[in-house]
Amino acid sequence: MKPTSPGWPRVSSALYCLDASAAIDWLCRAFGFEVRIKIVGENGRIEHSELELSDGLIMVGSADVKRAWCRSPRSLSGANTQSLMAYVDDVEAHFRRAKAAGAQIVSEPTTVDYGPEYWSDRGYECIDPEGHHWWFFQRLRNPPEPK
Repeated sequence: MKPTSPGWPRVSSALYCLDASAAIDWLCRAFGFEVRIKIVGENGRIEHSELELSDGLIMVGSADVKRAWCRSPRSLSGANTQSLMAYVDDVEAHFRRAKAAGAQIVSEPTTVDYGPEYWSDRGYECIDPEGHHWWFFQRLRNPPEPK
């Protein structure tokens, strides 16, 4: 497989928000994202943005009623077509930060252990102000190396 463009992960996701500017600020404050680029168009509309979390990247843009696929869950009665998952170094600290910033907590940190042949993670689920579902995990145990 050819290498990706410099600074881009193999896979990234885009979120559409009714208030993309506020969503970007909130994602940075609550989850620790950092803005790499933010392109603001007419009337403050976010045309494109790139937010980084370690080696991960998401794009956040303004929802658009003219393009049916560019909708926020808030505009669809909470319907969600994607969920996002990210690994963090300290899931307990991340959980406290997100909760303090107003994330709607769906499940508090819990450990998921698939047995000694697989991995074990600790994580939680929350919903951002636009209605996107997020899972954040910390790896506790990796699967054993193949023999």
